[in-house]
Amino acid sequence: MFSPDDILYEDNHLLVVNKRCGDLVQPDKSGGSALEDRIKAYLKRRDSKPGEVFLGVVHRIDRPVSGAVLFAKTSKALARLNEMIREGRIGKRYWALTERRPEPESGELCHYILRDGKTNRSKACDAPKGDAKQARLRYATLGASARYTLVEIELLTGRHHQIRAQLSKIGCPIRGDLKYGARRSNPDGGISLHSRSVSFEHPVRHEPVAVTAPVPSGDNLWTYFERSVR
Repeated sequence: MFSPDDILYEDNHLLVVNKRCGDLVQPDKSGGSALEDRIKAYLKRRDSKPGEVFLGVVHRIDRPVSGAVLFAKTSKALARLNEMIREGRIGKRYWALTERRPEPESGELCHYILRDGKTNRSKACDAPKGDAKQARLRYATLGASARYTLVEIELLTGRHHQIRAQLSKIGCPIRGDLKYGARRSNPDGGISLHSRSVSFEHPVRHEPVAVTAPVPSGDNLWTYFERSVR
């Protein structure tokens, strides 16, 4: 559930929220409660707004994923941020806990993502196939425990389940991600993929904005890795 404490950054134009595992960003055909609606209701109460609250979703992260999600509070900001997304001018970094250390420990992955709408799953292919779209990311190994490795990912494209599919393709499934080859599920039903930070030029003030999302509380493994890289 959304709490005001989940707000990481806010001004008259923008809002960045630290999404929890299991929350939908936007409503879907399942009919479940969505983060977008809960934030709107909160802003309406807090600011005593008489009419409809405007809130635009700039980017989404999967339901089992946690971390920073960017929203626009004005139509002007939304239009400009959407353009920045299309032009690749919003930086997005993720942290993933993988079941195996990548080899090499850092580098760039380039695959072709083929989405299966029936299974809501994507396959990373080495070569173009059908209507597959090119997917690129950079990664670096930040640390390791006895069983898991902390990998930081910089997204260069935004494809369906891209990080999950590409890491699985190189034999490094994300902790808890049964859909992409993990050995077991996480207790909370989520996966250990976290939208760690977003960075961009403010769409109105044209100043740099960089927001970092703390890792999920109550997960000792996440806490261990967050402390180890400080």
